[in-house]
Amino acid sequence: MARTLYLLFAIAAYALFFATFLYLIAFVGNLPWVPATVDRGGDSGSLALAAAVDLALIALFGVQHSVMARSGFKRAWTRIVPKPLERSVYVVAASLALILLFRLWRPIPAAVWSVDNQTAAAILWGLFGLGWLVVLVSTFLISHFELFGLAQAWGHARGTAEPAPPVLRTPFFYRHVRHPLYSGFFLAFWATPQMSAGHLLLAIGVSVYMLIGIFYEERDLVSTFGEDYRAYRARTGMLTPRFGRKRAG
Repeated sequence: MARTLYLLFAIAAYALFFATFLYLIAFVGNLPWVPATVDRGGDSGSLALAAAVDLALIALFGVQHSVMARSGFKRAWTRIVPKPLERSVYVVAASLALILLFRLWRPIPAAVWSVDNQTAAAILWGLFGLGWLVVLVSTFLISHFELFGLAQAWGHARGTAEPAPPVLRTPFFYRHVRHPLYSGFFLAFWATPQMSAGHLLLAIGVSVYMLIGIFYEERDLVSTFGEDYRAYRARTGMLTPRFGRKRAG
């Protein structure tokens, strides 16, 4: 019974994540079919208050997302949360942090840039869509269902053995860029023909979080894979392909 409940929880967590992910696309892109976006729907109030609230929401998401991903936190956390559900609980927490951001975000509508040329605007919208596509594809390249907790719960439900030790794999995007998922997010948050002050604040805040997250993530990866990851890091770019350097091997 516990195994079935674990699997049902993991499925519900994944459904929550996927709905939140779709809303995030609409939120950042100011798409018209959602009630609130980065530029509309909330009560702005004073500029100082809006900026303070928005920064606090970004910081809350960043702290939750980064701290709960660290190996030391996981070791302590799995004394409370069953190990097969650790990732699913993380996914729920991250989704709730984003939902809170959607709910409490205060738009700051002042224009930073506005692209009126239709061709240039179409290119920016294309980059916006490409960014989200890169994010989604990257998750499948590194085991989408493990990343979001379904694989762990499914394995537990089937009574399979503990997962094999991690192996450094570098498929497709990862052959040339160490963090293509973050590269996709950079495109998605910055590529817009209409950049408001609130959108800029969100883009800067998320970008700073990602750069900090990459630092800690790479430290964990070096700890896990040692010289293999150091060699991989030396021959690839962090967010963009590194050209002009001969690859090892």
